[in-house]
Amino acid sequence: MTPILILAAGASSRMRGADKLLELVDGRPLLATMCERALATDRPVFVALPTMDHPRAAVLPKGVRPLIVSQANEGMGATMRGAVALLPDCAAFMLLLGDLPEISSNDIEMIWTARDLYPDHVIWRGATTQGKPGHPIVFDASLRPKFADLRGDTGGEDLVKPLQSQTHLTRFDTDRARLDLDTPEDWAAWRARR
Repeated sequence: MTPILILAAGASSRMRGADKLLELVDGRPLLATMCERALATDRPVFVALPTMDHPRAAVLPKGVRPLIVSQANEGMGATMRGAVALLPDCAAFMLLLGDLPEISSNDIEMIWTARDLYPDHVIWRGATTQGKPGHPIVFDASLRPKFADLRGDTGGEDLVKPLQSQTHLTRFDTDRARLDLDTPEDWAAWRARR
């Protein structure tokens, strides 16, 4: 089994009262859209949430399994630490940020395919046209214990940085691997371009 874990436990603090994961994309809340795109790959899909009564839980499509990360308020590192620990045994797993509105099912599949094509690596991830690393990211299960050391809000950079030589980057034809929308202004600018 090779699951997909969507990270959706953050506070959305820069949205000034709104929730970026509930903003509409393709007529549905972004989190629901991202879940549907992940489900389309026929892999198990898990979503990290801060609580089961959070409004985001109400938009999860059928078939998605929520993982409650009680320490999510500590930051992204804590969310990753808690959620990865809750995943079932697997050969590899994908981390996908919930706020990347242009990542498609095909993009998700491309990263899984890269794992098959480049088995001598331990991390496979999407990248911008210039080769800047982004999402989605697939981790070999051998790295799973390292997630137990993650702290604070730096995400997994401390984990992935020393492994650059063992990381395969798949460049997308746009910069969508790093296009996250964190503020109302980000959302307005993105919608104006569509």
